[in-house]
Amino acid sequence: MSIPDQELIARVVNRKDQHAFAQLVLRYQSQLRTWARRLCNGDTHLADDLAQETFIKAYAALGAFRAEAKFSTWLYRIAFNVAANRWRSKKLEWCELDENEETEADQCSLQQFHAQKDVEAAMRMLSAGQQLAIRLCYEDGFSHEEAAAIMGIPLGTVKTHIARGKQKLQTLLVSWQDALPQ
Repeated sequence: MSIPDQELIARVVNRKDQHAFAQLVLRYQSQLRTWARRLCNGDTHLADDLAQETFIKAYAALGAFRAEAKFSTWLYRIAFNVAANRWRSKKLEWCELDENEETEADQCSLQQFHAQKDVEAAMRMLSAGQQLAIRLCYEDGFSHEEAAAIMGIPLGTVKTHIARGKQKLQTLLVSWQDALPQ
């Protein structure tokens, strides 16, 4: 049985329980590192640095966590701020999708490969805000409210980013409508 985040956080804050924080790190490190790779243009070493810095900052600020949002949302917000600071200082290429690995040459895989490349190219045509909002909600499974908290923008702005981004993607990917099964 896994211990709830709130209990682990209380142990860290009240007793400086390093083991409890290690459990939080183990619980969230994989998804945070995956998201950090997206923010770091696929650079795994830079993403690992970003994730490590995020956990260090989270540990230092854990006493200020008010549980108004999920711990994961709060953690992603810290990662976003760390990445944004690096981006502002030009130490990070911002918000590119990972490159797809080599695919098998059969027709189905080839079509999926081309579709993925087209989606990646279309995503690059969106604004940074639209890309991030769509990734947070559709790739990472966050709610609109959580995405707004992570991005530090109003809920309505997230919804606008998503609506406009989806509309632009639909226009950019219109050629794939003929290829989709009816």
